[in-house]
Amino acid sequence: MKSLIKTYQQRVDGALDTWLPAADIQPPRLHEAMRYVVQGGGKRVRPVLVYFTGSALSVNPTTLDAPACAVELIHAYSLVHDDLPGMDDDDLRRGKPTCHKAFDEATAILVGDALQTLAFYVLSHDPHLQASDKRRLEMIETLAQASGSRGMAGGQAIDMASVGQSLNIAELENMHIHKTGALIRASVKLGALTCNTIDDNQLNKLDHYAKCIGLAFQIQDDILDVESNTETLGKRQGSDIAHHKVTYPALLGLRGAKQMAIELIEDAKTSLADFDEKADPLRWMASYIVTRNY
Repeated sequence: MKSLIKTYQQRVDGALDTWLPAADIQPPRLHEAMRYVVQGGGKRVRPVLVYFTGSALSVNPTTLDAPACAVELIHAYSLVHDDLPGMDDDDLRRGKPTCHKAFDEATAILVGDALQTLAFYVLSHDPHLQASDKRRLEMIETLAQASGSRGMAGGQAIDMASVGQSLNIAELENMHIHKTGALIRASVKLGALTCNTIDDNQLNKLDHYAKCIGLAFQIQDDILDVESNTETLGKRQGSDIAHHKVTYPALLGLRGAKQMAIELIEDAKTSLADFDEKADPLRWMASYIVTRNY
């Protein structure tokens, strides 16, 4: 499975390199910073989910390149903006200085803006995306909702408003369904929408799978913020505690948080019961999400 993931990581990296403007094209500093952020490593979990989902439905990988690139561009933009002084004010990301540290704050803001718009350009223009205009619009709508105030940006707003506040488990779950889960759910849905024969039942089961692993992903992030170290994480360990953020371990304890993550993963796998062995990579990804160490 690791070799398959590496194949898809390399595939999306190659596709991203094609879409990103060359660093020597005007304005060069902005384009250099965009490449610094996108090509700076990362697990590529969201693009891999696009490929795994499409593969489970027998979709050609060439058709999956556009949505895989689009979700990674949105993810990269969100990290740049999350790291800004006005947000989490972090100085390390993926083991390197964050964008506003490597360049400057104004450039980082523009990088986020440019990556976000590039994502939608890719979905609307990639000639290899074998989808009708109607289906292409549905994919654009899916990514837009997952990225905006009813998705990732809204979750970040809730997160910032919750610093130093008391949240219960339902409120914390709602925040992360938006902040972290929305883009993971979009990744799976975009992969599914590339299949012209998918039915509503399959789409709903894949969406439930994605909702479960999205929450589990955030729980594992919270656990790693407590148990891991800065070198392994590639970002400052303990930053959630330093920023007085509400986390799953803070509410449930480490044991309770780990148990909740395991239950979510089992639920995710159950939702794939009607899919054949082509969905095994999705099942593997569910397990990986709660066993990863960064």
